[in-house]
Amino acid sequence: MSAGQHIEYSGASSARGPLLVIEGVEGVGWDEVGEIHLDSGEVRHGIVLDVHRDWAVVEVFEGTAGLRLDEVRISFSGGPLRIPVGESWLGRVCNGRGEPLDGGPPIFGRERREVSGRPINPAFRETPRDAILTGVCAIDGLATLVRGQKLPIFSVGGLPHLELAAQVAAQSRVAEDEPFAVVFAAVGITHADASDVRDILEQRATIGDIVLFVNTVEDPLVERIATPRIALTVAEYLAFDRGRHVLVVIADVTSYCEAVREVAAARGEVPSRRGYPGYLYSDLASLYERAGRVRGRPGSLTQLPVVTMPAGDITHPVPDLTGYITEGQLVLSQELDAQGIYPPFDALGSLSRLMRLGAGPGRTRDDHLEIAAQLYALVARARQVADLADVVGADALGPSEHRLLEFAEAFRRDFLSQGKVEAHSLDDTLQRAWRVASQLPRRELSMVSTATLDAYYRRREEDGDAPSGPAG
Repeated sequence: MSAGQHIEYSGASSARGPLLVIEGVEGVGWDEVGEIHLDSGEVRHGIVLDVHRDWAVVEVFEGTAGLRLDEVRISFSGGPLRIPVGESWLGRVCNGRGEPLDGGPPIFGRERREVSGRPINPAFRETPRDAILTGVCAIDGLATLVRGQKLPIFSVGGLPHLELAAQVAAQSRVAEDEPFAVVFAAVGITHADASDVRDILEQRATIGDIVLFVNTVEDPLVERIATPRIALTVAEYLAFDRGRHVLVVIADVTSYCEAVREVAAARGEVPSRRGYPGYLYSDLASLYERAGRVRGRPGSLTQLPVVTMPAGDITHPVPDLTGYITEGQLVLSQELDAQGIYPPFDALGSLSRLMRLGAGPGRTRDDHLEIAAQLYALVARARQVADLADVVGADALGPSEHRLLEFAEAFRRDFLSQGKVEAHSLDDTLQRAWRVASQLPRRELSMVSTATLDAYYRRREEDGDAPSGPAG
């Protein structure tokens, strides 16, 4: 059946949960969108999950509760789910299907695009470059987010990953003369969390450079699968057609994958690892690989997905496969969270593999990469000393080991920790880094060049509490 041709079928043979089986169909394909009309005038929506001979299995967005099989009339669109694209999405709050929740009018556009997207031709991909500054010291200073990158947040249930993701979405920025936008896809969250996210993003929404998609735990599974794709379709238009630098936040991907697993089970597919379908890797890649830059086009699409690890298991299929596809990870620590540190950023477990493409001379600041490398080295040494102290006792440590323990405390308190609505400029972030590193004697900062030390190193006993900065 060609796109635009609508044939209406009457009656259904069975309904179970969200699944509706229609017999006697012709020319219907997978992922095709259908409308279910009831005698009461109600209209429900669905997507074809499976087709065999003359019957089709349709997953109904609104579920099949209250349906009488003999009153069902369904028409298929002849194509997959499409949405209008345009800048009219900006400043709007919508549900997971793109329908307004903010009381505004429906969203229209001159063009409708398939939400499955089109893969970027590798020959036309450009290397990610330049930074998106988030206002979060731990990210900007140690694991810089680069335009065109996909950098996930790995977390555990109970940690403030949603607050951090919303804070990044609210605070992120590029240069003032460059167009920027944020697309936030909340996937499978509670109503309370949805309200909190809207509160955090409220100020940015008034500026009109963000669109928020909200899919709650009570919404249908098939909507949960569609939400990230709808968000990415809007983001692709803003990035590659309108030349904006777009940050897409998906929170969280684990909820999406659980929906994929349940739909696969409903289809009767043979499960793979922990019940997930064998194609989960390619399914996740179809989302993550929509990030990037395209040669000859000024915009970029950057992804910051949140991945919650069940029971903290990083070998779980979702974080495991995500790690293969993405370019680093930001790991949140339960131990730091218990100490009241926000964000509870695990420095040694985190990495931005593309940081050198977005930070350093000519991009952020000349000393950025050096002080970041030095902090990583000092944190690693401090962790070794802390492990040693657990064995032999702190009294058995020497003066240099005690200085490292004091540095670790200062690093947590004076560099990592910041308020949930507190945004730091890059200069402030690097000043905080130097202030913490200057707790130690100059000779122990072996990762920094002499010229950089001359410019930025300040000992507290020399300069009191004055903030570190360029000499002179």
